[in-house]
Amino acid sequence: MNPAQDVFRRLEQLNQIGAALSKERDINNLLESILIAAMELTRADGGTLYLMSEERDALNFTIMRNNSMEIALGGTTGRDIDLPSLPLRTPDGKPNDSIVAVWAVMNDRTVNIADAYEEAGFDFSGPRRFDDRMKYRSKSFLNVVLKDHDSEILGVLQLINATDHDTGVTVAFSQADQSLAESLASQAAIALTTRRLIAQQEALFESFIGMINAAIDEKSPYTGGHCQRVPALTMMLAEAAVECSEGPLANFHMSDKDRYELKIAGLLHDCGKITTPIHVVDKATKLQTIFDRIEMIETRYEVFKRDAKIKALEQILAMREPVDVAGEAKVMGAVDAAYLALNDEFEFLRRSNTGGEAMKLEDQDRVRDIAKLRQWQNRLMIVKPGLSDNEVENLTIKAGTLTALERQEINHHIVATIKMLEALPWPRHLTRVPEFAGGHHERMDGKGYPRGIKGEDMSLQARMMAVADIFEALTACDRPYKQGMTLSKSLEILSNFAKGGHVDPELFEVFVEKGVYLKYGKAFLQESQIDQVDVDRILAAVRAQM
Repeated sequence: MNPAQDVFRRLEQLNQIGAALSKERDINNLLESILIAAMELTRADGGTLYLMSEERDALNFTIMRNNSMEIALGGTTGRDIDLPSLPLRTPDGKPNDSIVAVWAVMNDRTVNIADAYEEAGFDFSGPRRFDDRMKYRSKSFLNVVLKDHDSEILGVLQLINATDHDTGVTVAFSQADQSLAESLASQAAIALTTRRLIAQQEALFESFIGMINAAIDEKSPYTGGHCQRVPALTMMLAEAAVECSEGPLANFHMSDKDRYELKIAGLLHDCGKITTPIHVVDKATKLQTIFDRIEMIETRYEVFKRDAKIKALEQILAMREPVDVAGEAKVMGAVDAAYLALNDEFEFLRRSNTGGEAMKLEDQDRVRDIAKLRQWQNRLMIVKPGLSDNEVENLTIKAGTLTALERQEINHHIVATIKMLEALPWPRHLTRVPEFAGGHHERMDGKGYPRGIKGEDMSLQARMMAVADIFEALTACDRPYKQGMTLSKSLEILSNFAKGGHVDPELFEVFVEKGVYLKYGKAFLQESQIDQVDVDRILAAVRAQM
């Protein structure tokens, strides 16, 4: 191959490398590709890629390769480079020009050295010690500066020992080698800068998401953990689905971009809760608003008891002439009975206020009866019922602590989430975030909210998030109105949701069969919640309905 053909071939190779570098997303892979490509283009036996430190006062060893010595350090190898950074200045503040890579940075020029053993002016003691120890000879050096579009230096590409194409003998780097390396360095710097900018934008975006979740957490300590656990559980289920090699999910796969999109959707799935009133989010008891109004009712019951005693004492006074010991005892006995009845009533109301399990119809009727039976007078002597209509409405909530109106306020968070997310100018690789995040309260049978769409019209990722959202809520230990359930109890409930058309039964099967529930439990739940689960029985019950 004549020199002209060789240069043309290497130019073609340079173009191919440039295209490949522009597509690489992983920083470590990109840095490794830059060094390896430079070595191939210039036929270098070894090389080092230095990157500027964050403080911009030193060059850090980042990637090292040597073909003949079979050395590979840094990058994707997982083997760190145990060498100190190269300071740009000496302790007295002068440029550290004795080190060739630093000289290239300080002077912003390529350094091409034919033979380090004959070169004066640079300190090659380090390479010579390496040579003595490894029986190697670091002869020719080519140091090229990497600069971004603003001419800011990113690092240095150092190549060692160019080899002759025909004989394999170590030679000096030619002018063609230098030109190709400089051209590659320019393309590499652009690719590296682009990747860093993208990484910085992603970090900024995720920090912004974290700020929203932190704001929700500041409003309520009971939802901040939810905003972190649901995305984690969603990703666990998604990875389990990817592992399926047979069945309905056998063709499901995710690229790195797909994973990032689902992760972002998970982090933002409840961002609309920032609009939900705090007294609704944190409603720990049925009568809670700014404070728990059961205390007001307790005060009324103290008034009831006071009134009963006053009435009894008035009756006793009426008996003073003549003194009626038996009559007084009878009256005081009636007071004691009234006290017992009032204490029993209030204890019943206190229990009713806690929510939790479904309230019996007879208990709801008893609350209403108490409201009709009891009366009290305020300081203006106005007679009021023992319980207001609003208190009766709250105390007769069938399950949980929220009234129908408050439930609507809670449910509105998903509408707010969708509006917020659909208003954002999403890049192409994140366009499905609003659909993924906005569908986690929809149901397979179309009875969910806010849009009432059916399972076949939902993405698999939105259905995954629905499973994760419910399971997290069942097992959560930080809710003000309930205790976290065990794995077995939570899976029993979730299996009923799968059988009843609420969640995707196929995803539920993966959730159980692949042990996602247990992996999540070990990562996020208390030890007391991780109990024995009869997987075969649960799966058999769900499969019978599929």
